[in-house]
Amino acid sequence: MRMLRDVLWNLFKGRATVMYPEERGSPPDNFRGRLGFNRDECIGCGLCHRVCPASAIEMENDGRGARPVFHIERCIYCYLCIEVCPTKAIKPGKEYAVVTSRKSDLVVR
Repeated sequence: MRMLRDVLWNLFKGRATVMYPEERGSPPDNFRGRLGFNRDECIGCGLCHRVCPASAIEMENDGRGARPVFHIERCIYCYLCIEVCPTKAIKPGKEYAVVTSRKSDLVVR
């Protein structure tokens, strides 16, 4: 009899999980997600490249000088690059679903 009561109780209680990806929860305030980068604010100093412990940042020359290229597949989300950037060209992000079938999608330029 007790088992029947438990079955009925759980049957009408509702689900306990989120139906991902249709329903997405918001990450906590201190969540470290995918990096954002604004090329117009970058001065090409290379501090982010030097401080990265995972070697996820390499410097590349474009028409306007040196700029960092972020390889997200190597990033450990320590955010040292954000802390050291003098112009705040690197921004913290909240994107947590960093899944792709192409490795080129994991590069932030």
